[in-house]
Amino acid sequence: MATVSLSELLGSTVYDASGVASGRVREVALAPQEDRSRVALLIVKTPTGNRVLPLTAVSAINGGIRASTAAADWTVADGSEGLLLLSRDLLDQQVIDVHGRKVVRVNDVDFHQDSAQNRPVLKVGGVDVGARGAVRRLLKGMVPAAALRALLLHIPPRDIPWDFIDLIETDPARRVRLKISHERLGKLHPADIADIVEDLAPDEREAVFETLDEGVAAGALEELEPKVQKSVLESLDSDRAADIVEEMEPDAAADLLGDLSDERSEEILVQMQPEERQEVADLLEFKENTAAGRMTTEFIALPVTATARDAIESMRSFEGRMENMSVIYLTDSHGTLAGAVPLVKIVLSSSSTPLLALSQEPLISCHEDAKEHEFAELFDKYNLLTLPVVDEHSQLTGVITPDDVIAMLRAKL
Repeated sequence: MATVSLSELLGSTVYDASGVASGRVREVALAPQEDRSRVALLIVKTPTGNRVLPLTAVSAINGGIRASTAAADWTVADGSEGLLLLSRDLLDQQVIDVHGRKVVRVNDVDFHQDSAQNRPVLKVGGVDVGARGAVRRLLKGMVPAAALRALLLHIPPRDIPWDFIDLIETDPARRVRLKISHERLGKLHPADIADIVEDLAPDEREAVFETLDEGVAAGALEELEPKVQKSVLESLDSDRAADIVEEMEPDAAADLLGDLSDERSEEILVQMQPEERQEVADLLEFKENTAAGRMTTEFIALPVTATARDAIESMRSFEGRMENMSVIYLTDSHGTLAGAVPLVKIVLSSSSTPLLALSQEPLISCHEDAKEHEFAELFDKYNLLTLPVVDEHSQLTGVITPDDVIAMLRAKL
């Protein structure tokens, strides 16, 4: 299969059906909604203006572009809506290598050239992010083509396959059409997305968070450095920010909103659903450097009369994070903390076993006003999976997870 680069195509002479040189290639375009990799058309600069030449009307790509139609039949290029113009939108732009989990800069684009029904077909094979692409573009037209090809043979390729590329679109007018590509980005671990986002410019960060699924965006936002978290949330529209914050752990959401101005925090809270808004608003009342300020309100608490079967059923309907199910808590009729049962004990017991019989001793908890170093010491001393937080009446109000402790320690670094 033959290959050709974007830099080689740009500026190539285009001959119409009669063999007359009628213009030069100005752009190579994809229609991502139809085919993410196949070239749809060329934009040709002619004496009468820019014209559109569909690739289906190209008969050959060899020593120039040979069209099977007359130049007079090429339509006027009056817009690019729905198109990805590879020179304008890709060359020298930053893209996300979803396989390498990093941000790279595009120096050139490589195509695979094939044929169908005796007509050439061009598909993007990958992007050149190394020196070879840069040299090819820099020296094009300055040295003989044969000499340039010989030079490039001595430069190792550094290509990223097109399937491993996710486009970063910062133009709101074209953002929707590129959303399909961000599905690949959404498959990465939130921590990997966070690493990538931190390497982007502010407007590119916003573009990524505008297109990600709310749940994925929430996970990635929680993994960002606090300063970047704040920057991202301030850049988004209030309703979009609210959609993402709703998917976050309540404690993480409260910590983040607490770092914003009162006005901005209120704008986001107003857009949130009532239940999620109330959870976060309640946590905002607590000081951040206390147990209550670090706890999450997403946990499973069952009556002291519950059995292992009840615990399993509760876990099936639990909408919080999996790590918040590592311990099931027991409360009496007044909501007072009465026991803590590790998940592993439940799994190894018969379904009729009373949970109270599986409760671990001693029952460790901390008060809402406990300082950070106090509950961190409890985690370290007892190797806790989660730490229950109680109020002045010993009623269970939330739990602290290892993630909460790690986030606290990261903030102090």
